[in-house]
Amino acid sequence: MYRRLIQIALALAFGIIVLGAFVRLSDAGLGCPDWPGCYGHITVPNEAHEIAAAEAKFPHQPVDINKGWIEMVHRYFASALDLLIIAIAVVAWRKRGELQQSVGLPLVLVLLVVFQGMLGMWTVTLRLYPAVVTAHLIGGMTTLALLTWLLMGQYRGQMVNFIMPHSALKRVAWVTVAVLGMQIVLGGWVSANYAALACTDFPLCHGSWAPAADYANAFYPLRELGRTASGELLHQDALTAIHWVHRIGALITFCVVGYFGVLIVRYAQLKGHAIALLIALCGQISLGVANVWFSLPLPIAVAHNAMAALLLAILVAVNFRIQNN
Repeated sequence: MYRRLIQIALALAFGIIVLGAFVRLSDAGLGCPDWPGCYGHITVPNEAHEIAAAEAKFPHQPVDINKGWIEMVHRYFASALDLLIIAIAVVAWRKRGELQQSVGLPLVLVLLVVFQGMLGMWTVTLRLYPAVVTAHLIGGMTTLALLTWLLMGQYRGQMVNFIMPHSALKRVAWVTVAVLGMQIVLGGWVSANYAALACTDFPLCHGSWAPAADYANAFYPLRELGRTASGELLHQDALTAIHWVHRIGALITFCVVGYFGVLIVRYAQLKGHAIALLIALCGQISLGVANVWFSLPLPIAVAHNAMAALLLAILVAVNFRIQNN
């Protein structure tokens, strides 16, 4: 039962990341201007009198039923995951002798989803503050990674040890996760600042390998959406900087993760993971290029987020095998 709960939670966490990307890319992040409800309701108001009352209460936020439901469905699933993780922690605590594993990770997950809920609230109340939106994505990806690690622990007794001639493999594995993590953060910053189409050509940006860019304002974290730290409108050069750094990060990530995949494919026990990792990596790069070439179509943009989550889960699973060998 405990393993099944973790499996369901992991699948749900992946789905919520995809839903979150759909919310963001559909421009539905403020589909409900309040939290945790929607215009003061637990569902989206759709009756004429409900809509009139909602728009009187929020005169600067007209009701958009479609965007409201996109946002609320995401919240419903996130709430379900919160309850599921609490259930996992309760079972882990009550059955700690039988399960013979630490309850530390389930308890950390409980704290994490509580903080995620707060970030979700601040995303709305602070009106898509880029640092909060990015942190919300990081929290979702971290939840996915920790659930993957927790699930792998359920199969520890079935894992066969193997000889690692490459003495630094454990360190390389951690570095690879760190590089991918940084690239996910950069991707979140691109999305939170709506900079995905700041460069519309590829592989160049505005026809140059060194486009005009404002890096100081681009990566200053404590600013409102579309504004500099002083409150002025954010210049296009800042969006270019955000996009261009993400592209450079993609190249570095491709080299590091690709090297790691080639490195571990020689181990029979890791060959399946290695092949999956390399396929997902190539798919992710292709989706990123397609986003630029086809001007960010919604299905491809959402798939780009989903593939990043899949890459992270595979890499965490490989890391568990290597670190616990």
